Amino acid sequence: MSDVKHAFGTLEPCIDFGAITGLFEKAHAEGRDTLFELEVYGLLRDSGAETPPRNLLLSRGLRPTDEELAVLPGDRVVLKVVSPNIIHKTEVGGVRVVENSPDRIRSAWRRMLYEVPENFAAMIERSPAMTPEAYAGLTGDALVSAISRDVLGVLLVEFMQPDSQAFGNELIVGMRRTREFGMVLGAGIGGTDAELYAERFRKGQAGVVSSTSLTDGETFFELFRKTLSYKKLAGLTRGQRRIVTDEQLVECFSSFIDMANYYSPENPDAPFIIEELEINPFAYADYLMVPLDGMCRFSRPGTLPAPRPVEKIGNLLHPETLGIIGVSSSRMNFGRIILKNVLDAGFAAENVVIIRPGEEEIDGVRCVPSLDALDRKLDLFVVAVGAEQVPGLVDEVIAQECAESVMLIPGGLGETAESEERARNVVEKINTAHVQGGGPVFLGGNCMGVISRPGSYDTWFIPKEKLPELPAGKHHRAAFISQSGAFMLTRLSQCPMLDPAYMISVGNQTDLTLGDMVTWFAGSDEVDVIAIYAEGFNDMDGLDFCRAVRRAVLAGKDVIFYKAGRTPEGKTATSGHTASLAGDYVVCEACVRQAGAIVAKSFTEFENLFMLAERLHCKTILGNRLAVMSGAGFEAVGMADSIHSDDYRMELAPLSPDTVTRLERLFVEKRLDSLVTVTNPLDITPGADDHVHAEVVRLFAEDKRIDAIVAGLVPMSPVMRTLADPENAAFDFEDERSIAARFAELLPTLDTPVVGVVDGGRQYDPLVDRLKEAGLCTFRTSDQAVAAIARYIAGRLNAERIRRKGRGISKR
Repeated sequence: MSDVKHAFGTLEPCIDFGAITGLFEKAHAEGRDTLFELEVYGLLRDSGAETPPRNLLLSRGLRPTDEELAVLPGDRVVLKVVSPNIIHKTEVGGVRVVENSPDRIRSAWRRMLYEVPENFAAMIERSPAMTPEAYAGLTGDALVSAISRDVLGVLLVEFMQPDSQAFGNELIVGMRRTREFGMVLGAGIGGTDAELYAERFRKGQAGVVSSTSLTDGETFFELFRKTLSYKKLAGLTRGQRRIVTDEQLVECFSSFIDMANYYSPENPDAPFIIEELEINPFAYADYLMVPLDGMCRFSRPGTLPAPRPVEKIGNLLHPETLGIIGVSSSRMNFGRIILKNVLDAGFAAENVVIIRPGEEEIDGVRCVPSLDALDRKLDLFVVAVGAEQVPGLVDEVIAQECAESVMLIPGGLGETAESEERARNVVEKINTAHVQGGGPVFLGGNCMGVISRPGSYDTWFIPKEKLPELPAGKHHRAAFISQSGAFMLTRLSQCPMLDPAYMISVGNQTDLTLGDMVTWFAGSDEVDVIAIYAEGFNDMDGLDFCRAVRRAVLAGKDVIFYKAGRTPEGKTATSGHTASLAGDYVVCEACVRQAGAIVAKSFTEFENLFMLAERLHCKTILGNRLAVMSGAGFEAVGMADSIHSDDYRMELAPLSPDTVTRLERLFVEKRLDSLVTVTNPLDITPGADDHVHAEVVRLFAEDKRIDAIVAGLVPMSPVMRTLADPENAAFDFEDERSIAARFAELLPTLDTPVVGVVDGGRQYDPLVDRLKEAGLCTFRTSDQAVAAIARYIAGRLNAERIRRKGRGISKR
């Protein structure tokens, strides 16, 4: 058992890493990359976990006496087949409960040695995708013989009668190595149907998952206690009683996390890497956690990649000198468009140089024939040539040390099977330079470029005429980092008012990664908001990305994240239940959310959350109490109906007596008192004019019981100025008495976040634009508005919890 410092708090599992390493060394020496179940029980003992059930290995050919078979207590025992390739034993008859007598044990043992290989062979032939690599290409008797040859014997295990066999009273705990996020820990409802529960229950109900590098036992327990699994184990459901203590669960999770972080690809001193360790299930007998089955896969550690010189991202984003190759002198090719955009963005022509032999200048910019003709080192070198020229250029740039950063615009660098070899070649050259402590940083390939408003340049190859006009000097303190340039382009086209200071297309992440870029902006004084669109991460960059997100959150920034590609990873016969409990997207979402980012589920939601973060970052959010106002009854009710989901939970704020009195006085003054009852949600009727709408928002914002406001602005109301109609002052939103004008004056004075709803047709698009210009995050339906502000608030509150923990402050 572990040493517990006090009843609940700092728990320090006593893990014998030397003994555990010895288990791996023995298995490795025998040519295995898995532990047998009895070895997994030994690992648990050495990890400081609860003592596993007593057991005895009945090896093939062993002739035990009756006395030797009678060593286990109880009237029943369990027999389990032992094989490095049979992971799911129950499905092939590899687990049997028999009477605890020598004859019954011998009978079952002998029968299993023959029946289990036959059953497993039949399963493989029915489902070839489940074939372990060791049996690939085998069929019939040859397959049965190979399986039988690998069966070490049968494990005789003490039968532990669980306190309850009701649904949910078994626990799965497992760690596994992931390519992108390193070691992750999962826990949830256990048993043979663990995958089914994970698929069928609402998100986070069956189980939870977390990066072990970003959590500890107590933090993971706080996530776990929100699950149905915890509620069952803790006796919080009808007819249930508690069967395990919170301290036991924290101790178990802490032990798994410590083992994961020691046998991790991140640990340069790790003698082995745990690929997967799973206990499924833990059952409970008289407040003991009893592991009933276990599996473990391991490997030898590989080499760690060389660190990239990410400090040179500063040269990339704020260059003083810039070079371009690939500019045509006779037509408007991509290189020429990039040159034009660079100059139009305000970058000084005298600080730009074009690499082009045979020309002296193009568009007023001087040309040089080659890189070795440069008279100074470039901060940024933009490559806009064909992909087939890139490997040679990379060699030349590295050899001549002529640039601090390089932007690889061209595709054809790994997106297709034909270009994979070229991409590998480029990556190898870049990594070699980094290993030797040098070389520039490379952005791309297949990169649309960068718009850096603070750096006064634009290397997008999109003609200016095809983009919305972005007013100079009015950009937001935000960075938009996207693996897809087209995604970034379309979001900007759809919503020009996003207008971040930086827009960065990272492309294929040949060198610089999403994690590198977020790391840079986490420490930047020029952004408060970082928005990321990701399609995938390089090896271990998911973890680096999450660490960068955590640093950004601790620095007080908002991080918005969207991940494309949510197909669950394939399940194979050699993969345990843990992979099903925590597939690729589930792991990604969980790790990024736990790092502190606000995770969007759709393109529209990403756009909405980005807009909210840019405008509401500086607003104070203390809780989830929402006040709702509308001039339409259906809208007020609809907003109240939208405050709960699987991902957030808002509450309707109780209005203070003072707010009620002031609102009643307002409605008497406006002769609406006979039509309006002061409640939350508040239906102010279509008779409420612009002044009433603005006053209600102001009074709500002054109420300390209210954390956020959603204001429904019914544009068809006969007394609202909601049209672009200078001929009719009663309807014109340019009038100083309009809601748009009033909000432009009111919103900057409020510390409470406010969002608006304009549920009307296309004739009200100009009103929506004007309200957004006034600083109001405006939506076209009430449910969309509530969902957006609720998800944003949930993310902000999560980030604040992370900051409090980082500062060692607990919220009372």
